[in-house]
Amino acid sequence: MHASSRSIVTNQSGPHEDLSRRVARALAHPLRKPVADHTRTAFEAASEWLEARPGMPLVLDAGCGVGLSTRRLAVRFPDHAVIGVDRSESRLSREHGPLPDNALLVRADLVDFWRLALAAGWRPARHYLLYPNPYPKASHLKMRWQGHPVFPVILALGGRLELRSNWRLYVEEFALATTQATGRPAEMEPHAPAGDFLTPFEQKYHASGQALWRLVVTLPHAPELVPGTVVGGEP
Repeated sequence: MHASSRSIVTNQSGPHEDLSRRVARALAHPLRKPVADHTRTAFEAASEWLEARPGMPLVLDAGCGVGLSTRRLAVRFPDHAVIGVDRSESRLSREHGPLPDNALLVRADLVDFWRLALAAGWRPARHYLLYPNPYPKASHLKMRWQGHPVFPVILALGGRLELRSNWRLYVEEFALATTQATGRPAEMEPHAPAGDFLTPFEQKYHASGQALWRLVVTLPHAPELVPGTVVGGEP
């Protein structure tokens, strides 16, 4: 397969100089914006689905796009409950065949969904962030997950967190932010899918000859990382 995918262009020469300050601010001042009603409703439905599968470890596919990665993860981990979350109804409604019985696609705002999951005491065994929008302009740091106020919530959920990107700097920043927030070493590495692609983006970038990168870190379930979080209550 041949593909043409433009490389990421940025005006940064290295990790953003404001990254550390933004992480410190997120740790000291948890996000308090109200949770959207549609995401609360979607989360309640997802919780009922998960409760109907007692004993099955949870896999979160955050920003699952068209849901192919959710399907593939469900096949890869048949004894896990796999939940893919994306905000786009258009992406989620694309036809890619039936979902495996152990998979669920949810339309929701990720920022709110993560906060509800942490407050409800969810403990994902695996948590995937596959090729998030890199927002490569330096002025867009706050839109990258490592620069967003919700970043401590992502880490506090715990489990085996895996980030993949075709932008090395994104993964490098995420690693720095993770170590700052948790004190745990987090290192990036080249990623060679060897034909085992989880997302269409991964396949397209690889076919275009772009280098792929990933970070894998195992984190404890640590709601205390987000002051004010009440497990089983409201974020």
